[in-house]
Amino acid sequence: MKQAKVLTDTDLKKVVAYIEAFDRHAERNKAIILLTHYCGLRVSEVASLLVSDVINDKGDINDVILLSSNQTKGNKSRRVFVSKKAKIALKRYLQSDLSVIQRHYLFQSQKGTRHNTNALTTLIRRMYERVGIVGATSHSGRRTFITKLATSGVSVRVIAEAVGHSTIATTQRYIDVNDDLISNAVETL
Repeated sequence: MKQAKVLTDTDLKKVVAYIEAFDRHAERNKAIILLTHYCGLRVSEVASLLVSDVINDKGDINDVILLSSNQTKGNKSRRVFVSKKAKIALKRYLQSDLSVIQRHYLFQSQKGTRHNTNALTTLIRRMYERVGIVGATSHSGRRTFITKLATSGVSVRVIAEAVGHSTIATTQRYIDVNDDLISNAVETL
């Protein structure tokens, strides 16, 4: 099976610019995509996020999201560290729709239920297609997150823990070996 495309910073900027210019749910859809890119969340995990997972009692964005076992692929609870960029996207989304705080799910459908994973998968794929990014899927954000961490010199073991993989072999399959990764490796000598 062909893996999802790893996006460049330019690709991600194009998607965000498109969403800002043409999407009536711009802040919500940016938050959905950016959580996959900045936190390495799976689309199913994004769909299952509760408001209480993201916002604490003081109304602040949590530094760490605690996913329960029924929110993850492997039925194993895990911690997701929220980057500064992800916090900014979440704050903008929450400020754009103040009713979110009173909901159960962070990303609800118009029917008031959680967004279906397949619906979010289609939404993300369409956003990539509309800006002409071929081969990008809802998993591209997660692959990009993992590859960027590897390119930055982060240990595969740390990356595996960050994304909830039980083995580093799984994590290694996500890493897109590129010129930057090879260059950084050579420069360590």
